[in-house]
Amino acid sequence: MLNSLSGFIKIARGVGIIAIVVIYTLLVHHVNSSFESGTSQTNLLGVVVETQSIGAILALIPLFFIALTLAFKIRSRLIGSIFLLGYFALAWFIWPLIKQNTGLIFWMLDIGLMLALLMTFAQTLIKGRKPLCVHFAEIINGGTLPPEHEIYARNVTVAWVLFFAMIIIVSTLLFFLAPLQVWSFFVNFLTLPLVALMFAIEFFVRKRLLTNLPESNVMDAVHAYLDKSARTP
Repeated sequence: MLNSLSGFIKIARGVGIIAIVVIYTLLVHHVNSSFESGTSQTNLLGVVVETQSIGAILALIPLFFIALTLAFKIRSRLIGSIFLLGYFALAWFIWPLIKQNTGLIFWMLDIGLMLALLMTFAQTLIKGRKPLCVHFAEIINGGTLPPEHEIYARNVTVAWVLFFAMIIIVSTLLFFLAPLQVWSFFVNFLTLPLVALMFAIEFFVRKRLLTNLPESNVMDAVHAYLDKSARTP
């Protein structure tokens, strides 16, 4: 009974997180599209609110969670609280500037995430370090890899670095050269499918090039990455 309840709670929590992410993504794209079409106001739960204000709030939400995470990492609760108060004070002080540049903030958040992922993979390619995909493959395979598998996994790490670099370049070009709505559609609705496609392509290429692999699937790599992230301080 307890196991069933625990499983239900995990599923409900996962569905809830997915729903929040989807709603947030749709709201961000709606705000960006409204800016592009010249809409000055939108109706939210029966209350007329400026689109710029909604955009500013949405832009500040990820920054708030980043600030909250940093505050929790500070050992002193007093200093952590002061840090959070400083965040709110700064947000209030520059509120007009945030409202006028929400698109730029969304772009910086997207680029920051992609750059963090790029650096996570790229730094493991430094001489003397184990490439990240080699580490993932060892987790999946349950031990040291044969030489040809290790070379392949290193090349996959390079491929992910190039992939994230491509996303950064395309996102930047679209943001500065294309309508905001086009950039927003790419970032909010195409980036994750492209990541999924990258996983799928790598999986099928690996099956064709390498033999004697243990039974695994695309999600094993995802689980390995999440496990690595959860255990990294």
